[in-house]
Amino acid sequence: MSGTLYLVATPIGNLGDFSPRAAGTLERVDFIAAEDTRVSMKLLNHLGLKKQLVSYHQHNRAAAGPQILGRLLAGESCALVTDAGTPAISDPGEDLVRLCAEHGVAVQSIPGCCALISALAVSGLPTGRFTFEGFLSVNKKERRERLLSLAAEERTMIFYEAPHRLRATLADLLEAFGDRPAALCRELTKLHEETRRTTLAQAVERYQEHDPRGEFVLVVAGREPVKEAAVSLEEGVRMVLDRREAGERMKDAVRQVAAATGLSRNELYDAVLKA
Repeated sequence: MSGTLYLVATPIGNLGDFSPRAAGTLERVDFIAAEDTRVSMKLLNHLGLKKQLVSYHQHNRAAAGPQILGRLLAGESCALVTDAGTPAISDPGEDLVRLCAEHGVAVQSIPGCCALISALAVSGLPTGRFTFEGFLSVNKKERRERLLSLAAEERTMIFYEAPHRLRATLADLLEAFGDRPAALCRELTKLHEETRRTTLAQAVERYQEHDPRGEFVLVVAGREPVKEAAVSLEEGVRMVLDRREAGERMKDAVRQVAAATGLSRNELYDAVLKA
């Protein structure tokens, strides 16, 4: 009979968030698969546990996954942990879970910390419906294309971002979505935890003047639902021209009007050029 893979959520900062059930699971399993064995060893030392650690991460998953599966099929039990947060969420653990599912190996979740849920809860933005986008591509073209595909998304959107890429990502968010409410959550559960409820434009301005520090979760409002009363293309053109007269750039004016009315941005742009 095969063993069980346990997905054990680990603290994202504060070790006090690790549950008794999670600690008991680590104590009972035969071995632990860890994203970084050095990080996980610190957690085990904090708990006073000694357990075999094997490495499982983005760069070795193709080889390590089948090895872990083999031990599970032989009857051993394994706890999968990441450096911080819930395994398989924006994490190569999803591949191991899929592998277990394909071979009939039981998988159980031991709930705990998840940065995206923590950030959403404190954001002050709508929580009933949301979409998680994880880390955007580091490739500028791919990142912008992905954001443009989300411009009409009405659900609250959640992104992860590293401090050294924050400025570029905020600028691309503003360009793709226009100025929307947003919450920037930094260093969640840690000593310098901060949630800044702001707008994308204000966030861009702030981090032009201040160096970003710590890991960020960005929570961005979705597009306001388009009202049933359709706005004609001619009306949209007038709205764009009004914004232009007020000093707004053509590209920004078209983007904002298209987002507010549901009109096609390309059609609106062409119509304004012909007006």
